Amino acid sequence: MLLREPVGGGPEQDAELGPLLLRRGLGDAVDILRVYSPGPTAAFSRRDTLRPGYDRAAAGVLRLGYVPVVRPQGGSLAVYGPGSVVIDHVHRSGPLPPDPAGRFRHFAAMHAAVLVELGVPARIGPVPNEYCPGEYSLHAAGAKIVGSAQRVTRDGWLFSTVIQVSGVADLRAVLTPAYAELGYPFDPSTVGAVEDTVPAATPEAVRSAFRNAYRLAENTVPLPDPLRAALAGESPAAPNA
Repeated sequence: MLLREPVGGGPEQDAELGPLLLRRGLGDAVDILRVYSPGPTAAFSRRDTLRPGYDRAAAGVLRLGYVPVVRPQGGSLAVYGPGSVVIDHVHRSGPLPPDPAGRFRHFAAMHAAVLVELGVPARIGPVPNEYCPGEYSLHAAGAKIVGSAQRVTRDGWLFSTVIQVSGVADLRAVLTPAYAELGYPFDPSTVGAVEDTVPAATPEAVRSAFRNAYRLAENTVPLPDPLRAALAGESPAAPNA
């Protein structure tokens, strides 16, 4: 089931919607998908909030126009905005063997295949000193273009992916001081985007390609009013931002 856009709200609501759908579901749907381009967002992990420089990092991204939020998925700070494509895939299965590595492998291969079809020479694997480092990052031309994180609960799992399509200079300008405050190793040159190798690419074209790749997403529905109301009261703005 594919959520119809726009859902409304802002970065705080975007960060909470996936976990809310994982907890409460959407009718009898087993798989719920959202593919969208957000407002300027700085998504910190809970691990980030324990770093001594977190408050300064959150204040700094806000000054640069990016809303700091705390996401329940793992990893470390990821920054994205209108030039990015975010995929939130909720699978409501009840308790199952976790197998997080298997999901990372599956979706990395799937997402790489979609990008290759678009002409991007995407490869699976980390880039040294990348932001939100992960074994299953996707890279092209020596820079990271896709990152994923997931959350597993008794209700199922939420797998979130960010594809950077454009706006690399803005992303580097936000990530560089924030990672310095957090004390993580980071090389700004590792931040890349789809447009680096396919200059004509647009977020709209990338969103369309990924919607088509998820064949489960043929039933498009709006966000029901009760979930919209619940979302309005559960926005995880970053503390002390």
